[in-house]
Amino acid sequence: MPAKRNAPVDCRRVELDGIRYVILRESLFEQLCRKAGRESGSAAEEPLEAGLPMDRVSLAEKLSRRRRAVGLTQAELARRAGVRPETLNRIERGRTTPDFATVRKLVVAMNAAEEEKNPLNSP
Repeated sequence: MPAKRNAPVDCRRVELDGIRYVILRESLFEQLCRKAGRESGSAAEEPLEAGLPMDRVSLAEKLSRRRRAVGLTQAELARRAGVRPETLNRIERGRTTPDFATVRKLVVAMNAAEEEKNPLNSP
C-alpha cells in the first residue's frame, strides 16, 4: 500500500551553530534518493578520510568557539550536558565524532547557556 502524501515524515531536527539539520531513518533517506534518481552513497564505498575528519574538525572548532564565547569551561559544559568531561575534551580536540544523542545534549546545553548570557528582552 503506498504511503499517504500528507503523512508526516518520521525525523528529528537539530540546530548546531545556527545550521538546522534533519536526521531521518536511513531507509527513508535511501527511498528519497531513489525517487530523486540519485545514489545514496555509503560510508563503505568511500574512504573515511573523504569527509569525516573535516566534519569532525569543523564540529570541534564550532563547539569550542561557542563554549568559550559564553564563558563556560569544558567541565561546566560537560556537567550541563550530562556527558563526561573526557568525552567533551576528545570531541573538541577532534579525536572522536559524537553520536546524535551526545550532539543533541551539547546543543541543548549550549543553547541554554547562550540564553542565560543573552536573555531576550521582555516586552
